[in-house]
Amino acid sequence: MGGSPLRILVVGAGIAGLAVARALRLAGFRPDVTEKLPPNERADTGLYLPGNAARALRRLDLDGPLRPLGQVIHRQCFLDAAGAPLCEVDLDALWAGVGECRALPRAELYRVLLTGAGGAVRHGAEANIVEPMPGGVAVGFTDGTSGEYDLVIGADGPRSAVRTLAALGGPPRPVGQVVYRAVVRGGPPVADWTALLGERAGFLVVPIGAGRLHCYADEAGTVVPADPVARLHELFGAYGGPVPEVLGALDTVHVERTEEVELGRWFHGRVLLVGDAAHATAPTLSQGAAMALEDAVVLAESLRAAGSVEAALIAYESRRRPRTRWVRDRTRDRNRTRDVPAALRDPLLRGRGGRIFQEHYRLLVDPL
Repeated sequence: MGGSPLRILVVGAGIAGLAVARALRLAGFRPDVTEKLPPNERADTGLYLPGNAARALRRLDLDGPLRPLGQVIHRQCFLDAAGAPLCEVDLDALWAGVGECRALPRAELYRVLLTGAGGAVRHGAEANIVEPMPGGVAVGFTDGTSGEYDLVIGADGPRSAVRTLAALGGPPRPVGQVVYRAVVRGGPPVADWTALLGERAGFLVVPIGAGRLHCYADEAGTVVPADPVARLHELFGAYGGPVPEVLGALDTVHVERTEEVELGRWFHGRVLLVGDAAHATAPTLSQGAAMALEDAVVLAESLRAAGSVEAALIAYESRRRPRTRWVRDRTRDRNRTRDVPAALRDPLLRGRGGRIFQEHYRLLVDPL
């Protein structure tokens, strides 16, 4: 169906939605993209992209614009809460032949994707009707406008409105984890992806270029604190390594509960879910953006190769489910490892941690 005049609507203009729009444009389609948020209303956070994300961006012909941005990451270092080494992962060896790992501000990836998607996003357009019909989908928006499409793609995140409106599933499930994100300027020099593991809590620091650090922390629980900066000092004030200097440089911290989406099916009629709307997991493996980028590549290939929309959606889901299931299962594995008391966990990681953590990505090294 490549180059066919299919009327396609992409709901959501985050990483997943813009990546899908880019992939569809490369395949000869011209999708409409809507976003309920106004322009530029996005948090100032960082992002770590593993090698499989780089491969997907290469398939989207966006590796060139991305190359000057952020910082290439060659090594993951795991430390205990005091800052003593536990284990390492050689990222260049792990992702050899796939792609380099890169960390950068989320806004910079967003700008690359927006340009690649053609730049045309209808902001402030929130869908309130998504009704599958024979051969199409009727969509209504809160501003009173409406339209009919041959395919509607819900790329609107873990709390997807499309998922609910199309009867594909309800709210996401809380994982029992609270996460904190911040960009620190003027912090300590850090060259590697560096994580300190404590008791049911962890603190990650990754350089994202120009002297900036992406900071990510999590703790077991469901209560979002009113003062996240104070809570981070309370949780991690006794940690070693780069953490004390990072805490001293903190300014704005974004905090939220982690949620997971697990569905029996990803499409209903000609309504399809992609990215976190279909398969959100905790961010432990840094695979949220990577899975969304891979989704975009495979969806465009499936639509181009199939004889009908229905056949394309079946082919797409059958290809994507094994990889997203692997990510979900390995994410749960790693979270369970971190919940083991440090007195038991740390000796294990010092002996076999590098092999254990590298194994979590084994399937993702394989082609899409």
